[in-house]
Amino acid sequence: MKPFSEANERNKAPILDVLQKHLRVSTRVLEIGSGTGQHAVHFSAGLPHLVWQPTDQLQHLDGIMQWVDEAGLSNLRKPLPLWVQVDDAVSGLVSTNVSTFRKLLEESESGTGFDAAFTANTLHIMGWPEVEALFAALPTMLRSGPSALIVYGPFNRDGEFTSESNRHFDAWLKARDPRSGIRDAEAVGALAYAQGFELIDDLAMPANNRMLVWRRAP
Repeated sequence: MKPFSEANERNKAPILDVLQKHLRVSTRVLEIGSGTGQHAVHFSAGLPHLVWQPTDQLQHLDGIMQWVDEAGLSNLRKPLPLWVQVDDAVSGLVSTNVSTFRKLLEESESGTGFDAAFTANTLHIMGWPEVEALFAALPTMLRSGPSALIVYGPFNRDGEFTSESNRHFDAWLKARDPRSGIRDAEAVGALAYAQGFELIDDLAMPANNRMLVWRRAP
């Protein structure tokens, strides 16, 4: 049985509405943390002009592949392994499998670069050092020149929760893993800015989530 997320089913339509606006001129999109694979299928079907590349940790690839196989979409690629981690044993050392990912990409039909990256409901699951490592790795994964970065999920504003439901969700996240938690939009924006991205849209989404859209100029 394919993996399934009720939340993904509820939010896929409003997310696609935003992607159709901001990915009109994109050609290859890297999805970071594809989860069940539902989003990858829905978005690639709704954006037939571009190639959609799902990625996730190794344990999720088989489930994503079930969705990919069933969809049979020509612009939806097989999922590739991608993750970010920080080596706590060596202060300041960030390790990722980005180099392995690049090699796999070069050996696949997906090409060797992307002009857009998308991720949904991932930043609050990772620890903050991993969030920093993810943004630091973007130049390696994206082509030089114009590109888009789109992030969906819950965010705080100036260190404050934007709703009681987000406050409760954050407490639940930290009880499960103290390193996780809802991120501050300004802090995430600073990471994007450091990689040359400018915020061009900040949209309210269902269930007290937001869609943050950055673009990097030539």
